[in-house]
Amino acid sequence: MRRKGSLMPDVSFTELPGRRVLMRRFRPQDVAEFVAYRSDAEVARFQSWDAPYPAEQGERFVARMMTAHPDTPGEWFQFAVVLRATGQLIGDCAAMPRADDPSQCEIGFTIAPRYQGRGYATEAVRLLVGYLFARGKHRITACCDPRNAASAAVLERLGMRREGHLRQSTWAKGEWTDDLLYALLQKEWQSGPE
Repeated sequence: MRRKGSLMPDVSFTELPGRRVLMRRFRPQDVAEFVAYRSDAEVARFQSWDAPYPAEQGERFVARMMTAHPDTPGEWFQFAVVLRATGQLIGDCAAMPRADDPSQCEIGFTIAPRYQGRGYATEAVRLLVGYLFARGKHRITACCDPRNAASAAVLERLGMRREGHLRQSTWAKGEWTDDLLYALLQKEWQSGPE
């Protein structure tokens, strides 16, 4: 039996419009703001990079995202999150379909500090989850450090179920950290939040 779910990258992707935010491909003019929010120590605290985030690394990252395609099995794709009214970059969302089973996909997100607490992350992640389920995904997963209560709250607002709490499972930035595991099935989304 063939699994549902796209096996091909979305080469035609341009944007995902929401009520207040828009998700699109990164552009060269995004580099400075991207590097600025990734260089914030509080933003980097629960992420895989260190602050300050080097400008050269930001330039390489944006150049790579400009030629990459979302929904490529085994590869992360970052979507730029911008305010619809102004086009201002406020963060990014990411998705990586599993290489061994592209009907399952992990997601992540980052919002610049001055835009946090306004519901932008929830709106952007909702757009991302809807896009992925529309492309035939069966299951979407996410993980976060339990100390990152704001990210856990976003995932729970979207109806994601906490499936586990892994104790001291990741060595990050000089310490063992816990991971909260979340998931959502396509059938739960269809009958779930809107």
